[in-house]
Amino acid sequence: MKKGVILGILVLFSLIFANPLVALAAETTKMVTGFGFFGAIVLAAGLGVGVAACGCGVGMGHATRGACEGIARNPELAGRLTVTMILGIALIESLTIYALVVALILLYANPILPKVITLLGLSG
Repeated sequence: MKKGVILGILVLFSLIFANPLVALAAETTKMVTGFGFFGAIVLAAGLGVGVAACGCGVGMGHATRGACEGIARNPELAGRLTVTMILGIALIESLTIYALVVALILLYANPILPKVITLLGLSG
């Protein structure tokens, strides 16, 4: 447990303080170091997917627990409860996929990114 916490702190430290971000144009030698805008995008994408997965996992656990308790109380409804539970879990899982899509948009198709690069003077 302690090794994982230490590793997580080291990764977070390297993301915040020691992350060199090179300009997009290959011919420029301008380099930006530190956290910056791009580091914030990466951190937001990672935290967003992590929080969404954690929340959806808790929701799936509650759904499964409720279905198991319902089947234990009334075994004749096991088929209907199972179908309803699977439908609910599929809808919960779609929320995690939406968070992943938003994270991928932030990382690769960010519409604000060209304006920020121009504003910071990183374009060649």
